[in-house]
Amino acid sequence: MALNLLYCAAQEGLEAREVEVEVSFTKALPSFQITGLAGNAIQESRQRVQSSLLFSDFKFPPLKISVNLSPSDLPKQGSFYDLPIALLIALYGHCDLEFDNKEPQKYFAFGELGLDGRVKDTPSIYPLLFSLLSRQENQDGIFILPKSAKGFYSTLPNLKAYFVETLKEAIEILKYPPPLESTITNLPFDYEIINDEKYYLNTHFPLDFKDIIGQERAKRAALIAACGFHNILFEGSAGSGKSMIASRIPYILPPLKLSEILQLASTTLKLSAQRPFRNPHNSATKAAILGSAVGQNIKYGEISLAHLGVLFFDELPHFPKNTLESLREPLENHHFTISRLQAKITCPTDFMFIGAMNPCPCGNLLSVSKECRCNQKEINTYRNKISDPFWDRLDLFVAMQESAHTKHTITSKEMHTQVLNAFRFQKTRNQKCFNARLEGENLKDFCALGNQEQEILELAKDRFSLSYRAINKILRTARSIADLALSEKISKEHLLEALSYRKTS
Repeated sequence: MALNLLYCAAQEGLEAREVEVEVSFTKALPSFQITGLAGNAIQESRQRVQSSLLFSDFKFPPLKISVNLSPSDLPKQGSFYDLPIALLIALYGHCDLEFDNKEPQKYFAFGELGLDGRVKDTPSIYPLLFSLLSRQENQDGIFILPKSAKGFYSTLPNLKAYFVETLKEAIEILKYPPPLESTITNLPFDYEIINDEKYYLNTHFPLDFKDIIGQERAKRAALIAACGFHNILFEGSAGSGKSMIASRIPYILPPLKLSEILQLASTTLKLSAQRPFRNPHNSATKAAILGSAVGQNIKYGEISLAHLGVLFFDELPHFPKNTLESLREPLENHHFTISRLQAKITCPTDFMFIGAMNPCPCGNLLSVSKECRCNQKEINTYRNKISDPFWDRLDLFVAMQESAHTKHTITSKEMHTQVLNAFRFQKTRNQKCFNARLEGENLKDFCALGNQEQEILELAKDRFSLSYRAINKILRTARSIADLALSEKISKEHLLEALSYRKTS
């Protein structure tokens, strides 16, 4: 079978869709056309392709060259189509090239071309590769990729690739395919094997809990939240350490596995064992927080960029009320759907939410040394910006202490060790998700209570008018406290501590 077709890909929502790149030469006035809903960057590729081919000693025949990108109804953008287009044109006269095997090999090509024939990497390639290789039907394909990104792309599992520096190298590979070499590269991070799976550890603590003087209860709550990936809110006067604690929590969170690191890299374009931390200002628009879509062009919002990490809202009541209410769905379901006329796209939003707020507009309501300047109407207006349903989606509530002391405090490394021990403990009982994500039968199995603990929970339910959602969150928090103590069962002490972090007024 002749080589007259190469594959590339286009973004369709959050997924990559295969694109067939085909070329034809017909007797007509010499010209070069690209069809198939090709965007401006692809139309401009004609100049780059022509210059690269001429630099590679290719002589254009006096024919009409037509390039088609199929499916033709799918919009396509990006300069990485340069390489497959140039390769198919360069192989003009070699279209009778036969493969030794009966079934032709499926070749994908990605890369932007320089005017001198160099093959360059672009930020759009990695997300497409990650999406393509996640599907079984593409794992037998062979990819031709820029050599400058070899170290980055080689971390992708199931990747079979040739890495090239120039268009000439790519042409030679298609004419005379050399044996494929192993391109698997291990991640440059410390890891630990738990239940036969590697988990990569963050070992750097540029922001350390030892810098925070006092606030032992808030640190304890932060440790519990990190252990189970619980949503948490800190309330206290200005300067009490709310933001300092929030900014240090990402460094003590549980480790990431390979698939999660690669998933994060598809948006950040870098490999890191550190979970993301997003801290938008309260002036951010609703679209900036939630994300937007124009056709199939996705603009990730902060809730999507915080996936698998932390989303921190400082000065929580100053965020627009409609923005806070829009967070209720992603906080509960851990995904968010952007619905537009031409697109309906569901983005993953499995993040840990951290909020911080003052008790009143002036911040002195809970102070014993400063006088509050707010009247009751101002306080009610300030606090009513946060609805009861939103409060119900928070697992832990912490009132900051006003007075600080110089007592020796725990370090981030020590807290991370405790979280890691609890994480191992969770995995040894074959728990697949964090405690904050336990649902249905898993919640019943892992958060079972004894008779005495059940009575305490029933009393709390009646006294504080707890919703069903609030009761489940108490159980999940108690499970995290028990995990930190490496206890198989939730005891009375664990349950009472979990209840102490619930907002009661």
